[in-house]
Amino acid sequence: MSYPSIPYSIPEFSPEEMIIKSKEYFQWIDKRRTVRDFSDKSVPLEVIENCIRAASTAPSGAHKQPWTFCLISNPDLKKKIRHEAEQEEYKSYNGRMTPEWLEDLAPLGTDWKKPFIEIAPYIIVVFKRVYEMKDGKQHSNYYVQESVGLACGFLLAAIYNAGLVALTHTPSPMNFLSSILNRPANERPFLLIPVGYPAKEARVPDIYRKDLEDIIVRFP
Repeated sequence: MSYPSIPYSIPEFSPEEMIIKSKEYFQWIDKRRTVRDFSDKSVPLEVIENCIRAASTAPSGAHKQPWTFCLISNPDLKKKIRHEAEQEEYKSYNGRMTPEWLEDLAPLGTDWKKPFIEIAPYIIVVFKRVYEMKDGKQHSNYYVQESVGLACGFLLAAIYNAGLVALTHTPSPMNFLSSILNRPANERPFLLIPVGYPAKEARVPDIYRKDLEDIIVRFP
C-alpha cells in the first residue's frame, strides 16, 4: 500500500531574492536565545497549540511521527516536576558530572536549581515513541531520535516566531517524567521545554556562535 500522490509546488524566487530571504532568516533566527529568566505572564493556549502543530510538521522516519507533546500548565504538576528535576540535577552537579563538564558549564552560570519550571506559564515535555502498539503487537518506529530532534527544532523556531522564549532542559535521568505524567511504556522522555515571556530583568550570556568557516566544509 502506498500513499496517493498529490500536486505540490512552492513559490519560486530569483537567485537574488533567495539570497535576501536566506540572509533575512538567518539574521532573524540568530537573535533566538535560550532564556532561564521567565515571566509568569499568561500566554494564550492557542499560541502554544499552534507551535506544537508546527513541530508536528517535521519529517520523520517512514512518516511514523514518533512524538508526543505533553503540555502542562497545572501549578501543582509543575511543582512536582520541578522537585523531581532538581533532585536529579543536584545529584548531577554534585557527583555525576565530570570536572571537565562542570568547567564547561561554569561560564553559563547554570546550577541544579530550576525555578523556571514553575514560573513559566507552560512546560512542554516531549516524549519519543520508540514503538507503537496495534492489535496487541509492537510495531517499530524508525530513526526516532533523529525525527523527534527535528520536531523539537521546529518547535523552538515556532516558539520564537510567536514572540516567546524557551529553554531546552534535560534533567538526567528523566524517567520520573514518565511516572508523573503517566505515559505508556512505548514513550520515553526526550526534552523538557519551559515556554513563556522573558522576565523583565532577563539576561543571557554574551556568547558567540561559530563562524561559517568553522562549521562548513565545501566539496565543489
